[in-house]
Amino acid sequence: MNVARRLEALAARYDLPVGSAAALQRLLELLQNDQTAPTTVRDPATAVNAHVADALVALGFDAVRGARRVADLGAGAGFPGVVLAVALPEAAVALVEANGRKCRFLARAAEEMGLANVEIVDARAESWPEGIASRDLVTARAVAPLAVLVEYAAPLLAPGGALVAWKGRRDEDEERDGAAAAAATGLEPREVRPVQPWNGAEHLHLHLYVKVASTPNRYPRRPGMASKRPLRAST
Repeated sequence: MNVARRLEALAARYDLPVGSAAALQRLLELLQNDQTAPTTVRDPATAVNAHVADALVALGFDAVRGARRVADLGAGAGFPGVVLAVALPEAAVALVEANGRKCRFLARAAEEMGLANVEIVDARAESWPEGIASRDLVTARAVAPLAVLVEYAAPLLAPGGALVAWKGRRDEDEERDGAAAAAATGLEPREVRPVQPWNGAEHLHLHLYVKVASTPNRYPRRPGMASKRPLRAST
């Protein structure tokens, strides 16, 4: 695959700002050459789809395209957060990551890509008081079950804000738990959208939740509680 050509095609498809393809190519080069990059997908020919196209597909949501205050939870190697920071240069993007090694990689990536709109938050989502009610978009990819993601995101979202979660195959039990967590925290499930970011991609879905009510003061719970004792439909 010609990676540069693929990036240019993605930039055209999603109407990205001038220079986006070059910035994203630099990110793919870092993944390939930096042995500290926190991902097993290092080959640019694979990563351009599995990471970059997969992140950009969320721009199909108005809530993503119009976001100006974004938090990417469990930012890892920068997907989708760094990619969305390139796509949305007017947005302030907080990359929330509790692993120090991953934070250091994210800082290097942002610097080498020249991203002035990125902030690295070295903390768990539940331990970021400055983030409370500060975001109009929260994103999460390959982080946790839906109920846990909803509980992480709800306190961070301003009224009307949205959570977009990347998931694979649909799971009825997981979605019921996500809906129960949403009802408890002031969110509402709005859409589960099947997506195909590249030819051959299968069973990929984006889950959209919107904040429709205030999140009760008991959230966020103590760090780790959302995953240890998740909100479930049965309770």
